[in-house]
Amino acid sequence: MGKVIDTGADLPHPPPLTAEQRKLISATVPILAEHGVTITTLMYKRMLEAYPDMKNIFSHSKQMRGHQPQALASAVYAYAAHIEDLTPILPVVERIAHKHASVHIIPSQYAIVGTHLLGAMSEVLGADTFNGDLYNAWETAYWNLAHIFIDRERQLYEAAAWTGWREFVVEKKVKESDEITSFYFRPKDSKPLDPYRPGQYISIQRFIPELGHYQNRQYSLSDASSPEHYRISVKREDGIRTVKSSGELDTKDAGTPGWMSNLLHATLHEGDTVELAYPFGEFYLDDSSAPVVLLSAGVGLTPLLSMLNTLVSSETKRPVSWIQAVRNSRVHAFKSHVSSMAKANPEQVKTAIFYSSPVEGDVQGQDYDFLGRLDVDKVDRSVLRLDDPSAQYYVCGPEVFMAATFKALKTHGVDGSRIHAEVFGAGANPA
Repeated sequence: MGKVIDTGADLPHPPPLTAEQRKLISATVPILAEHGVTITTLMYKRMLEAYPDMKNIFSHSKQMRGHQPQALASAVYAYAAHIEDLTPILPVVERIAHKHASVHIIPSQYAIVGTHLLGAMSEVLGADTFNGDLYNAWETAYWNLAHIFIDRERQLYEAAAWTGWREFVVEKKVKESDEITSFYFRPKDSKPLDPYRPGQYISIQRFIPELGHYQNRQYSLSDASSPEHYRISVKREDGIRTVKSSGELDTKDAGTPGWMSNLLHATLHEGDTVELAYPFGEFYLDDSSAPVVLLSAGVGLTPLLSMLNTLVSSETKRPVSWIQAVRNSRVHAFKSHVSSMAKANPEQVKTAIFYSSPVEGDVQGQDYDFLGRLDVDKVDRSVLRLDDPSAQYYVCGPEVFMAATFKALKTHGVDGSRIHAEVFGAGANPA
């Protein structure tokens, strides 16, 4: 833990692309559409064989399922498709830069990726095709983009209280529902924590002996900033094995989404030491005085809960609506917390709760307001703050939920610039 920042001064610094080079890049867009995933799959295979330490950075499950190659292929394609004007992809660049900073990507690693990406392009497209001017154009394009990331990530590192990994102790482990458990982490060195922006996330790193390398995951901070601790609230996924009866880790499901989260549930206990990164993330509460509407489904509530707690504890008393979709009371995390908050602050906080599968004992009008999935059309305009053209909307949950909610809000006249969506990955905002 410290502030060691690699500036990348010894890396190639090519000039901007020429008009002819941009034409060459644009001409490869159809080829990337057809062969992009093949190229990036080969790139990752070769790179991780040559540099096994890079496995400490990349998600094992995303590699196993092909999500990492697909994400990189999409990014390369988008870069080529917008080579004449990068403005449309800058929000994605910002999102990726924050993710890179959260796992402490350093400039020298861009050289490794560049070598293997260009090598994979040459093999897949053929050395007779990918050579000369085309190769030079792509090499220049790669380093132009790499330096956009390097420069932005350096800014993020310079603004952070520390870079790399810092040791924390699990102070508390609290069950919030049948699926979600909160972990409270206090810094092992007892030094106070800097405030973060409500909505941001931290990375947690753990060594997995059975895999032979570290794995990291990002979890939204689920509470308002505290100088004493961080809190994350993690969902456990059913049917994913993490520990054998012998006590050894079971890595058979390590390629399954949620394996790392289940591992935290099963093996991370109060008093344990973990390594965390500084908070990052471009999805956070704005600083205006405009009303805020928070719409969540499932564990997507976590970054929005940080926003809610921050708003209610602040002196501004900014109006806020909490609109949440859950299956039933058994998995309704922070139910009493949000309810108590709304009752204590009736002029500031409005709520609307949807249950899709109520269980025995769940009472409409008491435990929840609406039956079914979250439907914006059922929510009162005053709760949605639709009559205030400055209201800001924050949406988090499964991709299908976010896309449907985004579309519904736009149908009600909410401009897309006022809708902010948290995407757990490197994709674009739903539209």
